Amino acid sequence: MKREAKKDTSSLLSSSLNVADARSNMIGEIENRSSFLLAVKADVETQGDFVQSLATEVRAASFASVEDLVAFVNWLDEELSFLVDERAVLKHFDWPESKADALREAAFEYQDLMKLEKRVSSFDDDPKLPCEAALKKMYSLLEKVEQSVYALLRTRDMAISRYKEFGIPVDWLSDTGVVGKIKLSSVQLARKYMKRVALELDALSGPEKEPNREFLVLQGVRFAFRVHQFAGGFDAESMKAFEDLRSRISTQTGEENKPEPS
Repeated sequence: MKREAKKDTSSLLSSSLNVADARSNMIGEIENRSSFLLAVKADVETQGDFVQSLATEVRAASFASVEDLVAFVNWLDEELSFLVDERAVLKHFDWPESKADALREAAFEYQDLMKLEKRVSSFDDDPKLPCEAALKKMYSLLEKVEQSVYALLRTRDMAISRYKEFGIPVDWLSDTGVVGKIKLSSVQLARKYMKRVALELDALSGPEKEPNREFLVLQGVRFAFRVHQFAGGFDAESMKAFEDLRSRISTQTGEENKPEPS
């Protein structure tokens, strides 16, 4: 009986501690929430002129180039960062939310595409990396490029219509804009891929390596064809690299069909 009483006392103590912890957590949350709301209220009451001046800037904003847009969005974000909570404060004002969101969306999308283009155009095939790993790296990059560009193309018409409504430049969305640059960069990537395949083929010798050679050539041709379809064609240098791969197929086929000496 004494043991049971001791157990009950321990259980009650644990339960009391849990209740105390829960109460403390609730009080802390209420205090934090109250502090946040007070800070928002203070911004609403004291930053009205500041917010209204920014709203005027956003409504009047027009841009000669997408670079001007990016600079404006960076400035706007920096100004709004002075508020304790942007969304919580701005909802109390006549804020041009649709235009501000469109400006940000266009600026961020443009910058993301430019980063991707730079990543592809500056890609350097590390000769110290094993061939399989190097080819896999280039393949993954091509997949990333395709996904990004195709996602953009699916919504491009809608985005152009929306951006024009707010005076946002849209030339960068055309095939001669960033998308075109990315496609050209993908052609360079294909050339590097085919060059790596060719180097590996040269390193593989002997009849026992023939299956590996055939697989490599097939990989190179498939990658090249995929980029060709994506980019809409090859430049002269990439076409030369592709013809070199094709000639290797012809050479291999000829050697396989060559009659053995009697």
